[in-house]
Amino acid sequence: MAPPADKPQLSKAAVVERALKLADTDGLEALTIRKLAKELGVTPMALYWHFRSKEELMEGLAERIWSEIDLTVDPSAPWPDQLRGLLLSLIDVLRAHPSGSWLLSDYKGTNEHGLRAMEVTLGVLRDGAGFGPSEASEIARLALWTGIMLVLSENGFDPGKSLAERDEENRVKMVTLSTLPPTLYPRVVEHARELTDCGSPELHFRLGADVFIGGIVAAAEGYRYRG
Repeated sequence: MAPPADKPQLSKAAVVERALKLADTDGLEALTIRKLAKELGVTPMALYWHFRSKEELMEGLAERIWSEIDLTVDPSAPWPDQLRGLLLSLIDVLRAHPSGSWLLSDYKGTNEHGLRAMEVTLGVLRDGAGFGPSEASEIARLALWTGIMLVLSENGFDPGKSLAERDEENRVKMVTLSTLPPTLYPRVVEHARELTDCGSPELHFRLGADVFIGGIVAAAEGYRYRG
């Protein structure tokens, strides 16, 4: 059944595109069917031709996020480099979409792009690293959560606040830490600026990826040894 001729014609992709922009700007909690319809210049009922509920819309947004992850792996490269590339691409996408971490944290494994990402990751872990089914599955889940937590734990991460507000919050935190009793917390006082610095995200993500990949490499060596 087609929508009435007098209703604005929308594509599913256009609805997802605008919804994702709203979610990234205002947060997922602020995204409602009514607000989205107003942004698109249609009635709320017009959106139900594409998404029967807000839950369906959220699944559409999650699939869009998954589709942006680069799943290209070089089969000639060492498997840790393949895994690192997948993890870094995940992180890049989540950094580009502040709502992405929350969307992917509710991954149900039912959309095509999410399944493809899981398939490629499992292939690297099984065929490259030599893990068994249980270990590979657990590591694939850990890789997703590692990417999500690295983005959420970046200093100053708060999509609901402006950059100026986040900078001011971290300035206050730095002053608080730097004025602690140095006899009790000498290292904390010494590192007050670094602990609250929002200016070195690349170091945060690089070290986080290094720690994760290094741990998986060590686990693979132990797995082969036990086998």
